[in-house]
Amino acid sequence: MSEVFFYHMTRTPLEATLPLLLTKSVAAGWRVLVRGTERAHMEWLDEKLWLGVNDSFLPHGLIGGAHDADQPVLLSHQGGNPHAADAILLVGGAEIDATEVAQITRASILFDGNDEAAVAAARVQWKTLTGAGISAQYWSQADGNWQKKAEA
Repeated sequence: MSEVFFYHMTRTPLEATLPLLLTKSVAAGWRVLVRGTERAHMEWLDEKLWLGVNDSFLPHGLIGGAHDADQPVLLSHQGGNPHAADAILLVGGAEIDATEVAQITRASILFDGNDEAAVAAARVQWKTLTGAGISAQYWSQADGNWQKKAEA
């Protein structure tokens, strides 16, 4: 059954949160698509992922390469699911609809809790997706650690 997790980032920035979620997704055996809205932002994330933390290595590629279909993690600023990902992580205001969620195992929407427009957009996505019958969880780090605050 497909599900959507919402991650309300207030203490940890995207470049620190994303590698944690990607590592868990890859460890689960999922192919992952990270979808943003701007190529420049995805190039920036690509660089951050290559730099890694503690000499960690997360195999990934930026869309448009010769081996997109083979990447365990593919970064894209385009719609669709070009490499048949099991999980799609949405950043920078990227959206997903219920039909697309139903075709994957998990969608994760990461949004900056200090950006009112991002919070408002996440609320709209929550209402739209749960209204379409998609199972959803809301995770917040307002108290320091990630805690599940709501489920629908």
